Amino acid sequence: MYSRNLPILIACQLISTTGSIVVVTLGGIIGTSLTDNPAIATFPVSALVLSVAIVAIPATMLMKRVGRRAGFAVASLTAIGAMLLAAWSLQQQSFVWFVVSSAMLGINMAFSQQYRYAAAESADTAHVGRAISLVLVGAMGGAIVGPELVIRGQHWITNSAYTGTLLAVAVLYLIQFGLFLFLGQTRVEFEAAVHAESRPLGTIARQPLFVVAVLGGTVAYGVMSLIMTATPLSMHVHDGFSIADTASVIRGHVLGMYAPSLISGYLLDRFGVARIMKVGAAALLLSIAVASLDRTFMHYWIALAILGVGWNFLYVGGTTMLTLTYEPAERFKAQAVNEFSVFGTSAAASLLAGTVVHLYGWTPLILLPLPVLLLILLALFGVRSDIRIQGQRNRRR
Repeated sequence: MYSRNLPILIACQLISTTGSIVVVTLGGIIGTSLTDNPAIATFPVSALVLSVAIVAIPATMLMKRVGRRAGFAVASLTAIGAMLLAAWSLQQQSFVWFVVSSAMLGINMAFSQQYRYAAAESADTAHVGRAISLVLVGAMGGAIVGPELVIRGQHWITNSAYTGTLLAVAVLYLIQFGLFLFLGQTRVEFEAAVHAESRPLGTIARQPLFVVAVLGGTVAYGVMSLIMTATPLSMHVHDGFSIADTASVIRGHVLGMYAPSLISGYLLDRFGVARIMKVGAAALLLSIAVASLDRTFMHYWIALAILGVGWNFLYVGGTTMLTLTYEPAERFKAQAVNEFSVFGTSAAASLLAGTVVHLYGWTPLILLPLPVLLLILLALFGVRSDIRIQGQRNRRR
Protein backbone atom coordinates (compact mmCIF):
# COMPACT_ATOMS: atom_id res chain seq x y z
CA MET A 1 0.00 0.00 0.00
CA TYR A 2 1.02 3.64 -0.40
CA SER A 3 2.01 4.62 3.15
CA ARG A 4 1.68 8.33 2.39
CA ASN A 5 -2.00 8.31 1.45
CA LEU A 6 -3.49 5.83 3.89
CA PRO A 7 -2.72 7.71 7.16
CA ILE A 8 -4.06 10.93 5.64
CA LEU A 9 -7.28 9.25 4.55
CA ILE A 10 -7.72 7.59 7.96
CA ALA A 11 -7.31 10.94 9.78
CA CYS A 12 -9.67 12.71 7.40
CA GLN A 13 -12.21 9.90 7.78
CA LEU A 14 -12.09 10.48 11.54
CA ILE A 15 -12.89 14.16 11.07
CA SER A 16 -15.68 13.61 8.54
CA THR A 17 -17.27 10.96 10.74
CA THR A 18 -17.11 13.31 13.73
CA GLY A 19 -18.97 15.98 11.77
CA SER A 20 -21.62 13.63 10.45
CA ILE A 21 -22.22 12.10 13.90
CA VAL A 22 -22.68 15.54 15.44
CA VAL A 23 -25.26 16.53 12.82
CA VAL A 24 -27.07 13.16 12.84
CA THR A 25 -27.23 13.15 16.66
CA LEU A 26 -28.35 16.77 16.95
CA GLY A 27 -30.30 17.15 13.71
CA GLY A 28 -33.66 15.92 14.97
CA ILE A 29 -33.13 17.38 18.45
CA ILE A 30 -32.22 20.87 17.23
CA GLY A 31 -34.89 20.57 14.55
CA THR A 32 -37.50 19.91 17.23
CA SER A 33 -36.40 23.04 19.10
CA LEU A 34 -36.57 25.20 15.97
CA THR A 35 -39.93 24.11 14.54
CA ASP A 36 -43.42 23.53 15.92
CA ASN A 37 -44.08 20.71 13.45
CA PRO A 38 -42.66 17.41 14.81
CA ALA A 39 -43.21 15.65 11.48
CA ILE A 40 -40.42 17.72 9.89
CA ALA A 41 -38.05 17.69 12.87
CA THR A 42 -35.61 15.34 11.09
CA PHE A 43 -35.46 17.49 7.93
CA PRO A 44 -31.92 18.67 8.78
CA VAL A 45 -30.70 15.07 8.70
CA SER A 46 -32.79 14.36 5.62
CA ALA A 47 -31.32 17.42 3.90
CA LEU A 48 -27.86 16.16 4.75
CA VAL A 49 -28.45 12.76 3.18
CA LEU A 50 -30.40 14.18 0.23
CA SER A 51 -27.50 16.52 -0.48
CA VAL A 52 -25.11 13.56 -0.48
CA ALA A 53 -27.30 11.85 -3.08
CA ILE A 54 -27.55 14.95 -5.30
CA VAL A 55 -23.83 15.74 -5.13
CA ALA A 56 -22.63 12.12 -5.51
CA ILE A 57 -22.34 12.19 -9.31
CA PRO A 58 -21.03 15.79 -9.60
CA ALA A 59 -18.43 14.99 -6.91
CA THR A 60 -17.25 11.98 -8.87
CA MET A 61 -17.07 13.91 -12.12
CA LEU A 62 -15.21 16.81 -10.48
CA MET A 63 -12.56 14.46 -9.14
CA LYS A 64 -12.26 12.92 -12.58
CA ARG A 65 -11.26 16.38 -13.85
CA VAL A 66 -9.18 17.77 -10.97
CA GLY A 67 -8.06 14.66 -9.08
CA ARG A 68 -8.78 13.28 -5.61
CA ARG A 69 -6.62 15.77 -3.70
CA ALA A 70 -8.19 18.96 -5.08
CA GLY A 71 -11.71 17.56 -4.86
CA PHE A 72 -11.35 16.49 -1.24
CA ALA A 73 -9.75 19.81 -0.25
CA VAL A 74 -12.59 21.86 -1.78
CA ALA A 75 -15.12 19.69 0.06
CA SER A 76 -13.38 20.44 3.38
CA LEU A 77 -13.77 24.17 2.77
CA THR A 78 -17.48 23.63 2.11
CA ALA A 79 -17.81 21.79 5.43
CA ILE A 80 -16.17 24.69 7.30
CA GLY A 81 -18.77 27.05 5.83
CA ALA A 82 -21.55 24.61 6.72
CA MET A 83 -20.58 24.45 10.39
CA LEU A 84 -20.24 28.23 10.67
CA LEU A 85 -23.68 28.66 9.09
CA ALA A 86 -25.16 26.04 11.44
CA ALA A 87 -23.78 27.90 14.47
CA TRP A 88 -25.19 31.18 13.14
CA SER A 89 -28.61 29.60 12.50
CA LEU A 90 -28.78 28.50 16.14
CA GLN A 91 -28.04 32.05 17.24
CA GLN A 92 -30.85 33.26 14.96
CA GLN A 93 -33.19 30.37 15.89
CA SER A 94 -33.69 29.71 12.18
CA PHE A 95 -34.88 26.24 11.20
CA VAL A 96 -34.55 27.00 7.49
CA TRP A 97 -30.90 28.06 7.70
CA PHE A 98 -30.08 25.08 9.90
CA VAL A 99 -31.50 22.82 7.19
CA VAL A 100 -29.41 24.68 4.59
CA SER A 101 -26.26 24.21 6.67
CA SER A 102 -26.95 20.48 6.94
CA ALA A 103 -27.35 20.30 3.17
CA MET A 104 -24.00 22.08 2.76
CA LEU A 105 -22.34 19.51 5.00
CA GLY A 106 -23.78 16.87 2.69
CA ILE A 107 -21.46 18.18 -0.03
CA ASN A 108 -18.48 17.23 2.09
CA MET A 109 -20.02 13.86 2.89
CA ALA A 110 -20.50 13.11 -0.81
CA PHE A 111 -16.76 13.51 -1.25
CA SER A 112 -15.85 11.75 2.00
CA GLN A 113 -17.73 8.64 0.90
CA GLN A 114 -15.08 8.31 -1.78
CA TYR A 115 -12.18 8.10 0.65
CA ARG A 116 -12.62 4.33 0.40
CA TYR A 117 -12.12 4.49 -3.37
CA ALA A 118 -9.00 6.62 -2.91
CA ALA A 119 -7.69 3.99 -0.47
CA ALA A 120 -8.47 1.15 -2.89
CA GLU A 121 -6.76 3.05 -5.69
CA SER A 122 -3.68 3.65 -3.52
CA ALA A 123 -3.28 -0.02 -2.56
CA ASP A 124 -1.85 -2.86 -4.61
CA THR A 125 -4.50 -5.13 -6.12
CA ALA A 126 -4.04 -7.88 -3.50
CA HIS A 127 -4.93 -5.54 -0.63
CA VAL A 128 -7.87 -3.52 -1.92
CA GLY A 129 -10.34 -4.93 0.61
CA ARG A 130 -7.96 -4.29 3.48
CA ALA A 131 -7.28 -0.72 2.34
CA ILE A 132 -11.01 0.02 2.19
CA SER A 133 -11.60 -1.40 5.66
CA LEU A 134 -8.58 0.37 7.19
CA VAL A 135 -9.78 3.78 6.04
CA LEU A 136 -13.12 3.07 7.70
CA VAL A 137 -11.23 2.32 10.93
CA GLY A 138 -10.55 6.05 11.10
CA ALA A 139 -14.24 6.53 11.73
CA MET A 140 -13.84 4.77 15.09
CA GLY A 141 -12.15 7.93 16.34
CA GLY A 142 -15.12 9.91 15.08
CA ALA A 143 -17.41 7.59 17.05
CA ILE A 144 -15.61 8.71 20.19
CA VAL A 145 -15.00 12.38 19.39
CA GLY A 146 -18.44 13.13 17.89
CA PRO A 147 -20.62 12.17 20.88
CA GLU A 148 -18.13 13.78 23.28
CA LEU A 149 -18.41 17.06 21.37
CA VAL A 150 -22.21 16.77 21.52
CA ILE A 151 -22.21 16.23 25.29
CA ARG A 152 -19.38 18.56 26.35
CA GLY A 153 -19.88 21.31 23.79
CA GLN A 154 -23.57 21.91 24.39
CA HIS A 155 -22.84 24.51 27.10
CA TRP A 156 -19.57 25.99 25.81
CA ILE A 157 -21.41 29.11 24.64
CA THR A 158 -23.83 30.63 27.12
CA ASN A 159 -27.53 30.73 26.14
CA SER A 160 -26.88 28.90 22.87
CA ALA A 161 -26.86 25.13 23.31
CA TYR A 162 -24.62 23.19 20.89
CA THR A 163 -23.18 26.28 19.15
CA GLY A 164 -19.80 25.50 20.70
CA THR A 165 -20.01 21.95 19.38
CA LEU A 166 -20.59 23.18 15.84
CA LEU A 167 -17.72 25.68 15.99
CA ALA A 168 -15.37 22.96 17.26
CA VAL A 169 -16.30 20.79 14.28
CA ALA A 170 -15.51 23.72 11.95
CA VAL A 171 -11.98 23.78 13.38
CA LEU A 172 -11.61 20.05 12.71
CA TYR A 173 -12.58 20.56 9.07
CA LEU A 174 -9.93 23.27 8.78
CA ILE A 175 -7.36 20.70 9.92
CA GLN A 176 -8.77 18.26 7.36
CA PHE A 177 -8.26 20.81 4.58
CA GLY A 178 -4.60 21.10 5.52
CA LEU A 179 -4.11 17.33 5.54
CA PHE A 180 -5.50 16.92 2.04
CA LEU A 181 -2.88 19.24 0.61
CA PHE A 182 -0.38 16.42 1.22
CA LEU A 183 -2.38 13.64 -0.49
CA GLY A 184 -0.35 11.98 -3.25
CA GLN A 185 -1.21 10.44 -6.62
CA THR A 186 -2.82 6.99 -6.43
CA ARG A 187 -1.70 3.84 -8.23
CA VAL A 188 -4.91 3.74 -10.28
CA GLU A 189 -4.56 7.36 -11.42
CA PHE A 190 -1.24 6.37 -12.96
CA GLU A 191 -2.63 3.15 -14.51
CA ALA A 192 -5.66 4.92 -15.95
CA ALA A 193 -3.40 7.43 -17.70
CA VAL A 194 -1.47 4.56 -19.31
CA HIS A 195 -4.46 2.32 -20.15
CA ALA A 196 -7.26 4.65 -21.24
CA GLU A 197 -9.62 2.08 -22.82
CA SER A 198 -13.14 2.29 -21.42
CA ARG A 199 -16.34 0.31 -22.03
CA PRO A 200 -19.78 1.97 -22.23
CA LEU A 201 -21.55 2.41 -18.90
CA GLY A 202 -24.39 0.15 -20.02
CA THR A 203 -21.97 -2.72 -20.57
CA ILE A 204 -20.51 -2.28 -17.09
CA ALA A 205 -23.90 -1.91 -15.39
CA ARG A 206 -25.35 -5.07 -17.01
CA GLN A 207 -22.85 -7.31 -15.25
CA PRO A 208 -24.63 -9.45 -12.61
CA LEU A 209 -21.81 -8.85 -10.15
CA PHE A 210 -22.11 -5.09 -10.62
CA VAL A 211 -25.86 -5.26 -9.90
CA VAL A 212 -25.34 -7.28 -6.71
CA ALA A 213 -22.50 -4.99 -5.55
CA VAL A 214 -24.62 -1.85 -6.00
CA LEU A 215 -27.64 -3.52 -4.39
CA GLY A 216 -25.53 -4.53 -1.39
CA GLY A 217 -24.27 -1.02 -0.73
CA THR A 218 -27.72 0.48 -1.36
CA VAL A 219 -29.49 -1.85 1.06
CA ALA A 220 -26.77 -1.45 3.70
CA TYR A 221 -26.92 2.34 3.68
CA GLY A 222 -30.68 2.59 3.22
CA VAL A 223 -31.53 0.35 6.18
CA MET A 224 -28.88 1.96 8.37
CA SER A 225 -30.01 5.52 7.52
CA LEU A 226 -33.67 4.75 8.17
CA ILE A 227 -33.09 3.34 11.64
CA MET A 228 -30.21 5.60 12.71
CA THR A 229 -32.03 8.80 11.69
CA ALA A 230 -35.11 7.79 13.66
CA THR A 231 -33.25 6.67 16.79
CA PRO A 232 -32.43 10.07 18.41
CA LEU A 233 -35.98 11.27 17.76
CA SER A 234 -37.53 8.09 19.16
CA MET A 235 -35.20 7.95 22.18
CA HIS A 236 -34.91 11.59 23.23
CA VAL A 237 -38.16 13.16 22.05
CA HIS A 238 -40.65 10.27 22.29
CA ASP A 239 -39.24 8.04 25.02
CA GLY A 240 -37.64 10.73 27.17
CA PHE A 241 -34.06 9.41 27.31
CA SER A 242 -31.39 12.01 28.11
CA ILE A 243 -29.10 13.48 25.47
CA ALA A 244 -26.22 11.58 27.10
CA ASP A 245 -28.08 8.25 26.74
CA THR A 246 -29.00 9.08 23.16
CA ALA A 247 -25.42 10.02 22.30
CA SER A 248 -24.22 6.81 23.94
CA VAL A 249 -26.44 4.73 21.67
CA ILE A 250 -25.22 6.62 18.59
CA ARG A 251 -21.63 6.09 19.77
CA GLY A 252 -22.26 2.35 20.14
CA HIS A 253 -23.83 2.29 16.69
CA VAL A 254 -20.92 4.07 15.01
CA LEU A 255 -18.39 1.86 16.79
CA GLY A 256 -20.40 -1.10 15.53
CA MET A 257 -20.16 0.38 12.03
CA TYR A 258 -16.41 0.85 12.02
CA ALA A 259 -14.75 -1.40 14.63
CA PRO A 260 -15.29 -4.48 12.41
CA SER A 261 -13.06 -2.77 9.84
CA LEU A 262 -10.12 -3.95 11.94
CA ILE A 263 -10.86 -7.48 10.68
CA SER A 264 -13.32 -7.17 7.78
CA GLY A 265 -10.53 -6.78 5.21
CA TYR A 266 -8.94 -10.00 6.42
CA LEU A 267 -12.33 -11.76 6.48
CA LEU A 268 -13.00 -10.71 2.88
CA ASP A 269 -9.67 -12.22 1.83
CA ARG A 270 -10.19 -15.36 3.90
CA PHE A 271 -13.84 -16.24 3.24
CA GLY A 272 -14.77 -14.36 0.08
CA VAL A 273 -16.78 -11.20 -0.56
CA ALA A 274 -20.24 -12.75 -1.01
CA ARG A 275 -20.06 -14.78 2.21
CA ILE A 276 -19.19 -11.72 4.29
CA MET A 277 -22.00 -9.74 2.65
CA LYS A 278 -24.45 -12.49 3.61
CA VAL A 279 -23.29 -12.23 7.22
CA GLY A 280 -23.89 -8.48 7.02
CA ALA A 281 -27.45 -8.87 5.74
CA ALA A 282 -28.17 -11.47 8.45
CA ALA A 283 -26.85 -9.06 11.12
CA LEU A 284 -29.22 -6.34 9.88
CA LEU A 285 -32.11 -8.78 10.28
CA LEU A 286 -30.94 -9.58 13.81
CA SER A 287 -30.82 -5.87 14.63
CA ILE A 288 -34.46 -5.49 13.60
CA ALA A 289 -35.40 -8.50 15.74
CA VAL A 290 -33.73 -7.01 18.83
CA ALA A 291 -35.22 -3.54 18.27
CA SER A 292 -38.71 -5.00 17.97
CA LEU A 293 -38.59 -6.65 21.41
CA ASP A 294 -38.67 -3.49 23.58
CA ARG A 295 -37.62 0.17 23.79
CA THR A 296 -35.33 0.11 26.82
CA PHE A 297 -31.89 1.70 26.70
CA MET A 298 -30.20 -1.69 26.27
CA HIS A 299 -32.52 -2.73 23.44
CA TYR A 300 -31.74 0.50 21.61
CA TRP A 301 -28.01 0.12 22.27
CA ILE A 302 -27.71 -3.54 21.26
CA ALA A 303 -29.91 -3.14 18.17
CA LEU A 304 -27.99 -0.10 16.93
CA ALA A 305 -24.61 -1.75 17.59
CA ILE A 306 -25.63 -4.84 15.60
CA LEU A 307 -27.02 -2.54 12.91
CA GLY A 308 -23.57 -1.02 12.60
CA VAL A 309 -21.84 -4.40 12.27
CA GLY A 310 -24.29 -5.50 9.59
CA TRP A 311 -23.77 -2.25 7.70
CA ASN A 312 -19.98 -2.71 7.78
CA PHE A 313 -19.91 -6.22 6.35
CA LEU A 314 -22.52 -5.51 3.68
CA TYR A 315 -21.16 -2.08 2.70
CA VAL A 316 -17.43 -2.87 2.71
CA GLY A 317 -18.19 -6.11 0.89
CA GLY A 318 -20.29 -4.29 -1.69
CA THR A 319 -17.58 -1.69 -2.29
CA THR A 320 -14.93 -4.42 -2.66
CA MET A 321 -17.15 -6.39 -5.03
CA LEU A 322 -17.70 -3.24 -7.09
CA THR A 323 -13.95 -2.88 -7.73
CA LEU A 324 -14.03 -6.27 -9.48
CA THR A 325 -16.40 -4.99 -12.16
CA TYR A 326 -14.45 -2.16 -13.79
CA GLU A 327 -11.02 -1.27 -15.16
CA PRO A 328 -9.04 1.79 -13.96
CA ALA A 329 -10.24 4.06 -16.79
CA GLU A 330 -13.86 3.08 -16.07
CA ARG A 331 -13.79 3.71 -12.33
CA PHE A 332 -15.46 7.12 -12.16
CA LYS A 333 -18.59 6.23 -14.13
CA ALA A 334 -19.03 2.95 -12.26
CA GLN A 335 -18.49 4.67 -8.91
CA ALA A 336 -20.91 7.48 -9.84
CA VAL A 337 -23.74 5.00 -10.47
CA ASN A 338 -23.02 3.25 -7.19
CA GLU A 339 -22.82 6.45 -5.13
CA PHE A 340 -26.05 7.85 -6.56
CA SER A 341 -27.90 4.58 -5.94
CA VAL A 342 -26.58 4.25 -2.39
CA PHE A 343 -27.17 7.82 -1.26
CA GLY A 344 -30.36 8.39 -3.20
CA THR A 345 -31.87 5.49 -1.30
CA SER A 346 -30.31 6.70 1.94
CA ALA A 347 -31.86 10.15 1.42
CA ALA A 348 -35.29 8.67 0.84
CA ALA A 349 -34.92 6.51 3.95
CA SER A 350 -33.94 9.43 6.17
CA LEU A 351 -36.78 11.57 4.79
CA LEU A 352 -39.17 8.76 5.63
CA ALA A 353 -37.80 8.16 9.12
CA GLY A 354 -39.16 11.19 10.94
CA THR A 355 -42.62 10.97 9.39
CA VAL A 356 -43.02 7.25 10.10
CA VAL A 357 -41.86 7.57 13.72
CA HIS A 358 -44.17 10.52 14.29
CA LEU A 359 -47.25 8.94 12.69
CA TYR A 360 -46.83 5.24 13.43
CA GLY A 361 -44.10 4.80 16.04
CA TRP A 362 -40.84 2.90 16.37
CA THR A 363 -41.93 -0.69 15.69
CA PRO A 364 -43.55 -0.12 12.26
CA LEU A 365 -40.45 1.82 11.20
CA ILE A 366 -37.97 -0.95 12.00
CA LEU A 367 -40.09 -3.53 10.17
CA LEU A 368 -40.04 -1.56 6.89
CA PRO A 369 -36.62 -2.85 5.68
CA LEU A 370 -37.51 -6.58 5.85
CA PRO A 371 -38.39 -7.00 2.12
CA VAL A 372 -35.16 -5.42 0.83
CA LEU A 373 -33.02 -7.44 3.23
CA LEU A 374 -34.60 -10.64 1.95
CA LEU A 375 -33.98 -9.40 -1.62
CA ILE A 376 -30.24 -8.84 -1.10
CA LEU A 377 -29.87 -12.23 0.59
CA LEU A 378 -31.55 -13.88 -2.40
CA ALA A 379 -29.30 -11.95 -4.81
CA LEU A 380 -26.16 -12.95 -2.91
CA PHE A 381 -27.07 -16.61 -3.13
CA GLY A 382 -27.04 -16.14 -6.89
CA VAL A 383 -23.30 -15.28 -7.06
CA ARG A 384 -20.20 -17.31 -6.23
CA SER A 385 -19.56 -17.46 -2.49
CA ASP A 386 -15.75 -17.56 -2.77
CA ILE A 387 -15.20 -14.38 -4.80
CA ARG A 388 -11.91 -12.75 -3.79
CA ILE A 389 -10.22 -9.57 -4.88
CA GLN A 390 -6.83 -10.92 -5.98
CA GLY A 391 -6.40 -10.40 -9.69
CA GLN A 392 -10.03 -11.07 -10.59
CA ARG A 393 -12.24 -9.07 -12.90
CA ASN A 394 -15.86 -10.01 -13.40
CA ARG A 395 -15.88 -9.28 -17.12
CA ARG A 396 -13.05 -11.82 -17.65
CA ARG A 397 -14.93 -14.70 -15.98
